[in-house]
Amino acid sequence: MKDTFYDYIQKLQDKITSTLEKIDGKATFHQDIWERHEGGGGKTRVIQNGNVFEKGGVNISAVHGSLPKAMQQYFNVGEVNFFACGLSLVIHPKNPFVPTVHANWRYFEMYNKQGAVIDSWFGGGQDLTPYYLFEDDAQHFHKVCKTACDKHNPQFYPEYKQKCDEYFFNHHRGEARGIGGLFFDYCRATKMMNMEGWYNFVTEVGNSFLDAYVPIVEKRKDIPFTRKHRDWQEIRRGRYVEFNLVHDKGTLFGLKTNGRIESILMSLPPHVQWVYDHHPETGSEEEKLLKVLKNPVEWV
Repeated sequence: MKDTFYDYIQKLQDKITSTLEKIDGKATFHQDIWERHEGGGGKTRVIQNGNVFEKGGVNISAVHGSLPKAMQQYFNVGEVNFFACGLSLVIHPKNPFVPTVHANWRYFEMYNKQGAVIDSWFGGGQDLTPYYLFEDDAQHFHKVCKTACDKHNPQFYPEYKQKCDEYFFNHHRGEARGIGGLFFDYCRATKMMNMEGWYNFVTEVGNSFLDAYVPIVEKRKDIPFTRKHRDWQEIRRGRYVEFNLVHDKGTLFGLKTNGRIESILMSLPPHVQWVYDHHPETGSEEEKLLKVLKNPVEWV
C-alpha cells in the first residue's frame, strides 16, 4: 500500500504543478529534492512571484525511522518504527478575489521491532480560504467535494465537512480559517471499508482537487483590485499564519519528527499584516466574510 500510494502522489504532484504553471503563464515551480537524516526525504516544489500565484508549494515526502519520543506520547505507543508519506499543498494567489487553497493526502504505517505492521491509516482533505466571499465559489468547491465523497459513502461528505469546520478553526479568534471543505484522519480498515477502499476514496478526493479549485481561479484572477483589497487580504493572511503555527497538527508533526523546516513553513504567505484591533466597516464586503466565518454554512 505504501508503494502504491507514494506512486500516486508523485503523479498527482506532476499533474497539479503543470496545471498551475499553465494558469499562471509566467512563474514555474522550483524543485528541491531533500533527504531526511533519520530516513526518507521528499520533493518540494515552490512557485513565487507569478502573474496569478504570489506563492505556493506542492510538496511530497516519504519519511521513515524510529518514532520520536514526542510522537510516541502523542500516539500513546512505545518504541516503534513508522513510515509516512503524503502530498501537501498551499497556494496563495496574488489577486485578493482569488481564494487561498490548502490540501493534503497522506498515509501512515506503524511497525513493531520485528517489522510487522501494527497500525496503518489514511488522512487528508482540502479546504478553501477566501478573502472576499463569492457564494457560488463556495458552493462549487463543496459540490465537487460532495460528489467525490458520494461515490464511496453518502455519509462521508456531511461527516468530513463537519470535521473540517471543527478542525480549521482559530479558537483564540472565535472564527473559522475559511469556508471549509473536507477533513478526515485515522481512516483505518473496518468491516465496512478495507484499506483498498480507503485508498480508492482518498485518491478520488485527490483527483477532484483541480476540478474544485481551477474554475474559481479562472473566474476571479483578472478582477481589478485596489490597495484596500490587498490590505484586507494581508490581514486575513495573518489569521492563516496564526492557525498554522498555533493549531495545525501537520506542522506539529513535521517539527517534532525533524522534518525539513523550509518545506513545513512553505505554507506561510509572503506578505502579511497584523493590524491592532482591526474591524471592517459595518455592511462592507469584508464584514460579510467575517459573519460567515463565525458560524458554519451548509453550502450544498
